[in-house]
Amino acid sequence: MHRVFRPAILAAVLFSAALGLAPAVVAQSDAQRLPTIAGLSQDRLARLAGVLRTDVAEGRIPGAVILVARDGQVALFEAMGYRDRAREAPMTKDAIFRIYSMTKPIVSVAAMMLVEEGKMQLWDSVSLYLPELKGMKVGVEKTDADGRPVLDMLPVHREIAVRDLLLHTAGLTYGFYGRSLVNEAYRVANLWDTNQTSAEFLAKVAKLPLANHPGTSWDYGQATDVLGMLIERIEGKPLDMVLEERIFRPLGMKDTGFYVPESQLPRLAEPLPQGPTPLGLLNVSRKPVYLAGGHGLVSTAEDYLKFMSMLLNGGALDGARLLGKGTVDYMTSEHLGPTLRGRPGPGYGFGLGFGVRFDAGFPAYPGSVGDYQWAGYAGTLFWVDPRERLVVVLMMQAPTQLSRYSALIRTLVYAALVK
Repeated sequence: MHRVFRPAILAAVLFSAALGLAPAVVAQSDAQRLPTIAGLSQDRLARLAGVLRTDVAEGRIPGAVILVARDGQVALFEAMGYRDRAREAPMTKDAIFRIYSMTKPIVSVAAMMLVEEGKMQLWDSVSLYLPELKGMKVGVEKTDADGRPVLDMLPVHREIAVRDLLLHTAGLTYGFYGRSLVNEAYRVANLWDTNQTSAEFLAKVAKLPLANHPGTSWDYGQATDVLGMLIERIEGKPLDMVLEERIFRPLGMKDTGFYVPESQLPRLAEPLPQGPTPLGLLNVSRKPVYLAGGHGLVSTAEDYLKFMSMLLNGGALDGARLLGKGTVDYMTSEHLGPTLRGRPGPGYGFGLGFGVRFDAGFPAYPGSVGDYQWAGYAGTLFWVDPRERLVVVLMMQAPTQLSRYSALIRTLVYAALVK
């Protein structure tokens, strides 16, 4: 088992003064060059930090926190720019971010803990636990006698299984992609309402058409939100309580939850102002009625490092075991196969809660076969590379810049690998 990160060792492993230098300054003689930490060149990591600072100065992003660790050692932990640009508040390492879809891997781990305990099985029909979803139908678009598009509601080939929720093969979509009648139905349903109850959310979902027959296509959507409802139903308690008891408290993730307490609101990171008002993101200043398992959490870079380190260590961290190693290996394997329609991106398939790389050269950025990752709408991203024993998390609130940094950060981190 690899040695895991502990917050107390940060001061011993960080070269904070060196990391504060701009790339041009660290171009020193070989005898004076910065050292490596866990096989990562410090001057090359300083170059990464310098790129982020330049982007802050140019107004591309408000600020960011970047954290890179390998073999249990933190090689880079840097905050730059502004936590709140409108208020000129500087970014800090303990800033709290809306992580949106980086909620999904956490909820997926909670679900697999229940599978390990025999409380449910992956091929169980979801309707065994959520009978509201029994009898859902697939919406197939056709043309009526007047030439207008209409939906033909067809019985499913099989019911949605628990595995489909983890794999995003349930036929549940988001409605963001394309202008089909199914997508329109999801947009109109207002499934993102933070004031709805879990029962109201499920009632809406039950009336919606599925975009595909379960198990036939990867379609990113509301599946993990339904998974959160399933966890609540099995455990008989709200999702926030389940995650606190089973994941956050054992791992010491003290700043992760569904809202930011009033005393900690000064740590909340915000996006760049857009005209008179900032870009609208989730209001996390109060506890929502609806605990969205697909996008509702806030967290810090340090907290998410603990979650990633647990996965890299085969399900355990600092004496707290959440999952068995075999379960983590299974979750982070590619499950879609060659025949299933849909993929999260070039060279990536999907496991049970994660995008999983199956091709070394096809994606547009470096990585290892078997690395697994995900990102959040507001600009957060992470990945775990078991082959390189590497974990990386980038936290920022810049929704329009996510695709740029997904490639940029990977390129610069792998360029810093020298051993």
